[in-house]
Amino acid sequence: MLSVEGIDLHYGAAQALRSVSIEARQGEVTCILGRNGVGKTSLLRGIVGHQKVSAGRVVWNGEDINGLAAYERARRGIAFVPQGREIFPLLTVKENLETGYAPVKRKDRSVPDEIYELFPVLRSMLRRRGGDLSGGQQQQLAIARALVTRPGLLVLDEPTEGIQPSIIKDIGRAISYLRTRGTMAIVLVEQYFEFARDLADRFAVMDRGQVVISGTRAEMVEADVRRRLAV
Repeated sequence: MLSVEGIDLHYGAAQALRSVSIEARQGEVTCILGRNGVGKTSLLRGIVGHQKVSAGRVVWNGEDINGLAAYERARRGIAFVPQGREIFPLLTVKENLETGYAPVKRKDRSVPDEIYELFPVLRSMLRRRGGDLSGGQQQQLAIARALVTRPGLLVLDEPTEGIQPSIIKDIGRAISYLRTRGTMAIVLVEQYFEFARDLADRFAVMDRGQVVISGTRAEMVEADVRRRLAV
């Protein structure tokens, strides 16, 4: 389980997060919602180790990982799909997938067949350069690359941003499948409310660097959440 316990995060003198706490459990999707600029990506950066937190704790499977670098967290099973995808445009699809081998043991350095079952378009494009793929195909590649690491925690930053509706549905089905496998916890940052609502087991709504509403899906009052997301 992931437990984020009252973390603060600063960029120099600017405070991005104020005493933020969330949980993500194995076999569940925790959705982080909020308008632009409220601290959602900063929270993910604090979880995966791209930005050091200035107070509080990030605990993964009972271990305080605040002092660990991002690559050390990756070796402990934390995979990150960043906003903007950040695939390698000059590498082929196959080579992009193989970059996911870095944090795993040698015996696990292969692409699981289920990745091609989740995203069959990738199998037919293995020799194509990543930069030649559409935005939706690049997003599928970015998620697949993360899955190659055999994560226990999958962290996704706005996977539907700029993606055509048909691929949004494919990504939603993939996340649902990964949840039902019960082997990983999933943290999803999203602005597309319907997509998040349909996937969330737990949710947290952020505003000005703080969690202002949180709970289980059964406890979600849709009108309150939508009001917090309105510009």
